Amino acid sequence: MSQDDHTHKHVNLLMSGLTGRCPRCGEGRLFDGFLALRPECKSCGLSYAFADSGDGPAVFVMFAVGFLVIALVLWSEITYSPPLWVHAIIWVPVTIALSLGALRAFKGVLIGLQYRHSAAEGVIDRSDDA
Repeated sequence: MSQDDHTHKHVNLLMSGLTGRCPRCGEGRLFDGFLALRPECKSCGLSYAFADSGDGPAVFVMFAVGFLVIALVLWSEITYSPPLWVHAIIWVPVTIALSLGALRAFKGVLIGLQYRHSAAEGVIDRSDDA
């Protein structure tokens, strides 16, 4: 079966990304550590050489976690008005935990989207330039 065969099996892209599974078969593990990718899927043999999520997962995590934490900070400030040190003790660890927890899931989903849509690095065709 070729690398470009996207009809292998219909896999729920969101669930395979969130659980860190192969975007083609949904069975093999995607990660070999916290964020490092395996070279290929042990189940279906899909090479993960195409996968380059770059800074995309980090940007999405910063936006999502930042919005959530700021909303919770404002709510707690308006409701309880705790001192600044209480905010620091509560929200710094919450922000770090949410960011680390979401980073792997976002990376898995973005790699799944990259596979599903055959996304690749852009190439500029300069053959018409004289």
